[in-house]
Amino acid sequence: MSYIPDTPTLLAFIAAWFVIGITPGPDMTLQIARVMSSGRAAGLACGFGAIAGLAVHTLLVALGISALVVAAPVAFLVLKICGALYLLWLAVQAIRHGSTFELRPAKAGRERSLLSHFMQGVAVNLLNPKIVLFFMTFLPQFVRAGDPAITGKLMFLGGLFTLLSIPLMTSIVLGAHQLTTWLKARPLVTRAIDWLFAGVFSLFAVRILLVQSR
Repeated sequence: MSYIPDTPTLLAFIAAWFVIGITPGPDMTLQIARVMSSGRAAGLACGFGAIAGLAVHTLLVALGISALVVAAPVAFLVLKICGALYLLWLAVQAIRHGSTFELRPAKAGRERSLLSHFMQGVAVNLLNPKIVLFFMTFLPQFVRAGDPAITGKLMFLGGLFTLLSIPLMTSIVLGAHQLTTWLKARPLVTRAIDWLFAGVFSLFAVRILLVQSR
């Protein structure tokens, strides 16, 4: 199937996804906070809302990047280089400031429906400019401008990213209480994740910049 990347690219993509998935961020923070305030069902609803947001990002990026390749291959090259620089910036930020994992005591309020929790998960994901920019620069690193199957590959990679995120998100939500207790007692672990994130994305960024400079 032409839309499935070669094995080295696929393995590199999965490795990058894993690092992204275990790095605490706004989505994970919201899901765990919702579990602690409203229960696991609410946390799962938020989680699946975020997953739905990832699917939307995939569709928009696949169609938009594909159109860009057809219209202006040079612009696609510039996007990949800018993406590599952005990944380097993310790596530096991870080392300087660490993850965004932070939980505050939940405020008491009226009971919300699961649909409301789901929509909040969608909103946090779709309206986060960092996620929009990340998807726009991350997925193109795993395809080449001249690939006639670029739309299919972007859809496949984005779909794979989304599907892999479901069991990870579910595990995090179901183990939210134990996870937060464990992480808070071991700040060095969270810091190690930050360094892992920085290292992986620095390697991807350098690889892209070296390839494009040849």
